[in-house]
Amino acid sequence: MPGENLSRDEAQERAALLSVDGYEVSLDLRSAVGEGPGDADAEPRTFRSVTTIRFRCAEPGAGSFADLIAPSVTAVSLNGKDLDPSEVFDGTRIQLEDLAAENELVVDARCAYSRTGEGLHRFVDPEDGEVYLYTQYEPADSRRVFANFEQPDLKAPFRFEVRAPEGWTAWSNGAGELQDGVWRFAETKPISTYITAVVAGPYHYVTDSYSRAFDDGTTLEIPLGAMCRKGLAKHFDADDVFLVTKQGLDFFHDHFDYPYPFGKYDQAFVPEYNLGAMENPGMVTFREEFIFRGKVTQASYERRANVILHEMAHMWFGDLVTMVWWDDLWLKESFADFMGSFSLVEATRFTDGWITFANNRKAWAYRADQLPSTHPVTADIRDLEDAKLNFDGITYAKGAAVLKQLVAYAGRDAFLEGARRYFKRNAYGNTRLGDLLSVLEETSGRDMTTWARSWLQTAGVNSLTPQVRLDEDGRIAELSVLQEAAESHPELRPHRVAVGLYRSEGGALVRYARAETDVHGPRTVIGELAGAGAPELVLVNDDDLTYCKMRLDDVSLATLKDRLSDITDPLARALCWSALWNLTRDALLPARDFIDLVLRFAGRESDIGVLQMLHAWANSAQTHYAAPEWRATGGRLLAEGALRELRRAEPGSQHQLTWARFFAATASQEAELRLLRELLDGTATIEGLEVDQELRWAFLEPLAAHGAADGSVLAAELARDDTASGKRHQIRCLAARPSAEVKAQAWARVVESDTLSNALVEATIAGMVQPSQRELLAPYTERYFAAIERVWAERSIQIGMDVVRGLFPSLRDSQETLDAADAWLTAHESAPPALRRLVLEARDDLARALRAQARDARTAG
Repeated sequence: MPGENLSRDEAQERAALLSVDGYEVSLDLRSAVGEGPGDADAEPRTFRSVTTIRFRCAEPGAGSFADLIAPSVTAVSLNGKDLDPSEVFDGTRIQLEDLAAENELVVDARCAYSRTGEGLHRFVDPEDGEVYLYTQYEPADSRRVFANFEQPDLKAPFRFEVRAPEGWTAWSNGAGELQDGVWRFAETKPISTYITAVVAGPYHYVTDSYSRAFDDGTTLEIPLGAMCRKGLAKHFDADDVFLVTKQGLDFFHDHFDYPYPFGKYDQAFVPEYNLGAMENPGMVTFREEFIFRGKVTQASYERRANVILHEMAHMWFGDLVTMVWWDDLWLKESFADFMGSFSLVEATRFTDGWITFANNRKAWAYRADQLPSTHPVTADIRDLEDAKLNFDGITYAKGAAVLKQLVAYAGRDAFLEGARRYFKRNAYGNTRLGDLLSVLEETSGRDMTTWARSWLQTAGVNSLTPQVRLDEDGRIAELSVLQEAAESHPELRPHRVAVGLYRSEGGALVRYARAETDVHGPRTVIGELAGAGAPELVLVNDDDLTYCKMRLDDVSLATLKDRLSDITDPLARALCWSALWNLTRDALLPARDFIDLVLRFAGRESDIGVLQMLHAWANSAQTHYAAPEWRATGGRLLAEGALRELRRAEPGSQHQLTWARFFAATASQEAELRLLRELLDGTATIEGLEVDQELRWAFLEPLAAHGAADGSVLAAELARDDTASGKRHQIRCLAARPSAEVKAQAWARVVESDTLSNALVEATIAGMVQPSQRELLAPYTERYFAAIERVWAERSIQIGMDVVRGLFPSLRDSQETLDAADAWLTAHESAPPALRRLVLEARDDLARALRAQARDARTAG
């Protein structure tokens, strides 16, 4: 990574000097197939990239630079003058001196295909040998494919052309045509470099169309396309993808009053993708795991629909109007995250999307906002490495939750009218925080500056706790809400909340009173609820209007411990589970108590997404937060409970499938492993449970991890599922086997070698790190801290992040490991800030785990 960084100051200086009129990019991708360097070869496989950039300079005679990361440059010319590549190109930048008022730069380079999902990724399908290409750039990897000015505020129109192997199809942001063996694409509107895109290969491609009639009599026609690898075509439910796409286009046209501006709308589901998806205008890319090879629950379809809508919202928030620099990344990601859920609930069949938001997305935000690296929603992004790490729970989920609070604060109509004005005023331009606040002030009449200072420009999460005082008749004399903040981030914020009171009616816990009000300062009295009957449960963030950790008073906590599943409203129930999980993470509720609640009440949870989240939390509680001496007991109880609920579940239901997966994740005893083997070979059955290929791999991993499935078993399974997905599963299971030799091989393949693709790095790490193998992993604590600075320096940012996060010795949960992390941080104060941040975050998670373990141990005492 040396030399690949770009600072905010450099970007600001270049933006003040240059403006870009257009790009012409010609890529020759015929080298993607046929003989070439292999993954283990020192020399990368390359393709030819020829770029012409027309740009202006505000100070003729000044110098600047273009960005390019490439193994070699064949030729460079500036304004017709040939430059010596060896003199002007250093591997990451092309120096440009003595610029004219109007300039033309031409760069002819050999760029490298990627194996890390950054730049132009090349994937060879093991099933049929076909090669597939796609690009992924955010925040700054388009320079791995063509020369450019790699920063979001130097927008320009792009015209791409692609020479591809015979029989291939190529796609880009604009509509394309094959002319004389070359794919030529329509010029784009002015867009940023990081959202340009090229996809090429023998993809399976399905088409549809969308039509929208406007009040002025005009009609908008949008060609729709969806694609995947040929090997996944039999699983591709393109009709559902198109259904959600059309529902989203209807919703955003109804509310944004700005027609979709980018022509066609293609969606590519691509292999070995690092992200969920990317909002390239006209050419959205998704991870192919959103094409389901086996039976999945409705939560999976909801998640896919949410991501489709999230990326579609970006067409306006991010693509049409783009942030100046990555400080204001939230201007696109927070809005897209919010609008994804907003449109999901109002325009599709997934009407319970706000439950998923409350229970899942906000859990991500709460964790991120309590790390030492937490930051305001509007962050201080000094450079590209900072930017890469800020695609986090703050920028996405907290930002979206804050916008949900803003809608409650300013009003839905004012919020949407503000968005409409924002698009029209800033179309094809770049903005900062103030540009959005000004239109929201106009439409709402509210002081957005004060609101933004509290919610966007300070970090940390507040806790809200009810305090109830009853009168002599047993009615509420006073109900107040106490607001607290962490010492490190002491800001108390204005919260628009709904306070709900619940009591027993006919055996159910139902809400009988609600007050929507503003909470300010450390204590707010909710006068509207005085005189109400005594509640058995008080929810201070009912309906999930604000972003806070919802605490419980003693009566409410006791009620939940006895009757959590009696709450009839699924959102209220999800909020209670979230509150209990936050208490567990904060070492206020023993981990074993949380596990007990899951065992007693999760079987009656109707919302499948909440149930899946409970399983994940219960596993985390047992693995990280339970006292070490109780871990085995906790694991046994979870496995027994999972099997019990699996047998109770309705045959063939999504609940049955979810409990089957949880049983596999918790199985460790001989009888449990034997049942998994018998379900695999068909000698045991559970009525209604179809053990499809994906479920087979889910059963095989615990068998491998506990020594009950060896390499030959896994090889036989790969022969049964000889696909890209099967290979990833096999790699993960191989690395899971309980052998010192296996762990050494996995470590060497990930840390000491650079031959694995990003997807196989991820699979190897996931398999290597098994909670049941703490002792086997002991030798890697010291090796981890000795290796990470070298790995960060030598590998791409994405692989560096995967290694540093994935191999941190969190399962060696002891004071000694904490001390080792502190020692590394002390000895490496000058290490790259992004690397230090990753270690600091992992260290904080470990410290939190040790506090929770101590709390759980006190329960036993």
